[in-house]
Amino acid sequence: MIPLLGAVGGAGLLLVASPRLWPRRARPRAGAPRMGTIADRLARAGFARTAPGAFVAVSVVLGAVAASLVLALTGLTAVAGLALVVVGLAPWTVAGWRARARRAAVRGLWPEVVDHLVASIRAGMPLPDALAALAGQGPAALRPGFVRFEDRWRRTGTIGPALDELKEHFADPTADRLIEVLRMAREVGGTELPSVLRDLAAHLRQDLALRAEVEARQGWVTNAGKLGLAAPWVVLGLLATRPEAARSYGTAQGTVLLLGAAAVTVLAYRVMLAIARLPEDRRWFG
Repeated sequence: MIPLLGAVGGAGLLLVASPRLWPRRARPRAGAPRMGTIADRLARAGFARTAPGAFVAVSVVLGAVAASLVLALTGLTAVAGLALVVVGLAPWTVAGWRARARRAAVRGLWPEVVDHLVASIRAGMPLPDALAALAGQGPAALRPGFVRFEDRWRRTGTIGPALDELKEHFADPTADRLIEVLRMAREVGGTELPSVLRDLAAHLRQDLALRAEVEARQGWVTNAGKLGLAAPWVVLGLLATRPEAARSYGTAQGTVLLLGAAAVTVLAYRVMLAIARLPEDRRWFG
């Protein structure tokens, strides 16, 4: 009876906490393009042309190869299973690192883009021409997107689909806000666009300065934490190559110990990332 009551109480606590642990996501509008989690991560990492199915297949193959090698070297099924999971998730992790690095690099360039647009608009240049001019005058890292915009705009003669393609190329919250401001100015009209863009550029610069200061202060703490999590598993890999250690970890108790240590490591890693994670802008207009 006591285990049953404990299980019911745990399930009740889980149900109470579930709205915060797994918040409900808003459903996309009818007719809006739907992008999966893998496709969105690949787009943010700069691999928009990579098919999600191919990405998953490569991850599975890498995990299987790593598990086979570890099993051949150590003969430990539990260690091979851990290698399968870790190496199989490596492409997902690398894509996340690249997406964050790409977002950080691109985030610092948007104030310059806004300054170029303000200067062009104040000089009397039409909005499509001002955007197309960024293909040759904008920051080098962002020029391919504006080249695609210019090509689409020249071919179709309409700015709406070209802005949508530009948004899909960058897959960035700041780009989404800027593009929607430009779209509204194009459709509604008005003379306040330069002042709105200047305010947006000032806000972006303040956010960049604050984020850079916070990341510099907490970066050494998170790096030390990652090193502390990885060090025991490196030692385990070295010990697993010795026959006496392999026999010890090959028992049922050794397998339980490895699985428990892996669970604790994953939990500690996720808690560390949750504490150190800075709030990221969401793609409200994605």
